[in-house]
Amino acid sequence: MPIRLALLALALLATPALAANHDAVVKAQLESKGTPFTIDEDGDFRITVRVNDDRTQLVWVRSAVESTDHFKVREIWSPGYRAPSGDFTPAIANDLLERSNNLKLGAWVKQEDVAMLVIKIPASASADALDEAIDLAAASADAVERELLGSDEL
Repeated sequence: MPIRLALLALALLATPALAANHDAVVKAQLESKGTPFTIDEDGDFRITVRVNDDRTQLVWVRSAVESTDHFKVREIWSPGYRAPSGDFTPAIANDLLERSNNLKLGAWVKQEDVAMLVIKIPASASADALDEAIDLAAASADAVERELLGSDEL
């Protein structure tokens, strides 16, 4: 009996703690829209969006909600560019700033060597609003990846 208990404890420790780390509301919203996803080790929702017949784009919906005194927002992330040297050239940085200015939602941010499109929506957004933000993130990030890198790896 103690051996079984020890094996069970080890199995539980080796299994990602999905139930405790992910947002159940987001999970239900994604399921209601038929959006396939996985939950990563941080409890975020990893989605591969089919942009067109031959391209896909990674998008994450963060489970964590960011708060100010009056706002609660959820972040949707999608990578669009990876700098070969780790630093963005001035031309790339300026291009991303200009693209940010033209976006209806979101902005480009630098995370280490990756340009990440971050869209912030109300944490209370509907499933339809979340779905639209995911699609907007995927389309915008894929366009940057296609134009700046000529690849479909992100």
